[in-house]
Amino acid sequence: MKPICVKDRCFYRPHRNGVWFTEGMPSGGPGPTPRGNRAPHRWKPYKLWQGDLWKCPECGHEIISGVAPQPLAEHYQPGFEATRMKLSRLQVNDC
Repeated sequence: MKPICVKDRCFYRPHRNGVWFTEGMPSGGPGPTPRGNRAPHRWKPYKLWQGDLWKCPECGHEIISGVAPQPLAEHYQPGFEATRMKLSRLQVNDC
């Protein structure tokens, strides 16, 4: 079944397949690291993933679903940063 937009009571539609994104990890510092966009400077790249971008046809809200079971690359692997810079424009700051 397709993802559902609860607000608009309709199914999301596939917008783009094969979207690359980076999963972030806390880079350290005092106290808990706020997730999302509240303190992006407290996050660093961790893993590179691929999934499908879905969009609500009514409100335009977007989600990524259908993510691969394993990441393409992880931060400790050679060439990770170059690959990430080439493929990913989105970093998810949550864990």
